[in-house]
Amino acid sequence: MMRAVLILAALTAFAASASAETITKFWNLTKNTVDGLQLAPAGSSDFGPNLCLADPDKSVDYDERLKISGLASGTYDAKLHDVAGRSCSAKSVKVEAGKVFSISEKELSGCTQ
Repeated sequence: MMRAVLILAALTAFAASASAETITKFWNLTKNTVDGLQLAPAGSSDFGPNLCLADPDKSVDYDERLKISGLASGTYDAKLHDVAGRSCSAKSVKVEAGKVFSISEKELSGCTQ
């Protein structure tokens, strides 16, 4: 009986760690709260939906991390919009599934108000 409990506990721990690895996170290192984040495969204009809508308050504050499920590893171009009304892009953002990727102020280009 004790052996079965230990095996079940080990399997539960393994399943929890395996599922945690598939959650990718965006870390906002820009100067403003981001309320729009869209990604496209690098070099394309095939931008996906606004990922910020998955956050409870629909935005990602400075130094906050946004959980993103189902995002494949790769290199992406990003479009960001912030609460100050700025729209910017970031090119060639490296994403590893299950890891944290960030976009900082210095990576932004083409910002318009």
